[in-house]
Amino acid sequence: MQGKINKNLYRAILIISFIAANALILFGISSVFGFLNTGADRSTMLHTEIKSSRMYLPRITWDTTHYDGRPMKQQSLEEIERDYLNAWYVKNLALETNKKYGVEDYYTDSARVNIYNAIAYNEEHKLHFTNTTTNHEPELLFYSADGQLVVFNDHQVIEYSEGREIEDILYRSTDTSSYKIMMLLEDGFWRIRHLRKQRRTKIGKAVGKPKNWEIKGNKIFYKGSVYPIEGINYYPKDTPWDMFGEGFDSEIIAEDLQIIAEAGLNTIRIFLQYEDFGKAAVQEEKLVKLQKTLDAAQANNLKVVVTLFDFYGDYSVLDWTLTHEHARQIVSRFKDHEAIIAWDLKNEPDLDFKSRGEEEVLNWLKFLIPQIRRTDPNHLLTVGWSSPEAAHHLKDELDLVSFHYYKDKEQFLEIYTELQEAINKPLVLQEFGISSYNGLLNPLGYNEADQAEYHNYMQDFFSKDQVSFMSWTLYDFDEVPTSVVGRLPWRKARQKKFGFLDTEGHRKPSFKYIN
Repeated sequence: MQGKINKNLYRAILIISFIAANALILFGISSVFGFLNTGADRSTMLHTEIKSSRMYLPRITWDTTHYDGRPMKQQSLEEIERDYLNAWYVKNLALETNKKYGVEDYYTDSARVNIYNAIAYNEEHKLHFTNTTTNHEPELLFYSADGQLVVFNDHQVIEYSEGREIEDILYRSTDTSSYKIMMLLEDGFWRIRHLRKQRRTKIGKAVGKPKNWEIKGNKIFYKGSVYPIEGINYYPKDTPWDMFGEGFDSEIIAEDLQIIAEAGLNTIRIFLQYEDFGKAAVQEEKLVKLQKTLDAAQANNLKVVVTLFDFYGDYSVLDWTLTHEHARQIVSRFKDHEAIIAWDLKNEPDLDFKSRGEEEVLNWLKFLIPQIRRTDPNHLLTVGWSSPEAAHHLKDELDLVSFHYYKDKEQFLEIYTELQEAINKPLVLQEFGISSYNGLLNPLGYNEADQAEYHNYMQDFFSKDQVSFMSWTLYDFDEVPTSVVGRLPWRKARQKKFGFLDTEGHRKPSFKYIN
């Protein structure tokens, strides 16, 4: 009996082994055929993941008014632009990683020699260079009769570069230059044959209609009159931190904005999330929802501070053009909207200093500021710093200096006075408040009476010193996303109770001191 079992066991093992061996053989044959087929498949050979997916999106404006040669069709110009910008991208990627990936697709044999030599030198000396460009203004000079050669000058090329030896930063620099470029059409790719830097140039000033908004000393002016910001951070009570998602309801928003206006406030602050709005390919449906929100604010005589890049925290130099394109699409769409007072470039970026590096975060902001100004010269710019201590960053580049404050109310006078003495710009207390939660998870917290007393105290100070403020927030919330405050239940419980209205829409005692 035992011998029969062993015989069946051996037979089973042989059958399984035979099946497995045949499966491996078939897999190997299919892999060989697949490999042979890729010899003719340009999607692998020519890295069309770069060609088909725009990974480098600096601002680019062509001048095709005067040039010699064959008439240029729009499709041909778009193909040249695509491959030209991809050439910048693969070169920047090669110098950062010291890898040759994609270079042969966008540079001719002779042009790629210098790049390969640079890679070899950098690799030997453990050097890495991170570069990007944020603006190009190419002027078409010549397009050959056979459509195989193009020559153009690229003006106002704004470049950022940083060099590293292993992990140590050697330098950071910003330059604005012009280049002369010759490109050849080979194997379906426009490849750079010649690229020569000509000279450094100055960045031209953005041209736009006169601003309604002006800054004079430490005051904000709207159409010639002083405009003190008296506002509130706003989310609908049922869709906090997801205002423009599937639960978007323009009627609810309009009703809430009417409550805010009737309470005597004149401004709201709203938040746009980078990924939610589609990253570099901003979704039209999101823009339509934003349009409805801004229109509702305008109908209620409310101005709006629009916060961009909420929940964004990368800042990688090679992604700058993508984030700039994201901002450009939104800002250009609404640059003439009467409801907007300012673009808030980023909510609490200083909280990313430790994880991403202070200089990396600030450099991202520094390059974003002129891009926004060129797109929209009509509105003000600010950044929502998480604390008064961080408010000195970029104070010379921004119009408004905005900061958040959640410390003891008794300390605010001293801190605000110090900021006034150090910064000759309008100061905006962009977030402040206290939670009315003092339940089981926070027994030493404040109750609704304490919250009311807090806002009474702060408003008394605001009225005496004409402080621009935006409180947090209109509603209490039933749910707070983990991404906002983390998973700790006592932090979530506290965050739910900052509102002037409870989750049913009833006024809390603090509502009396909303303004």
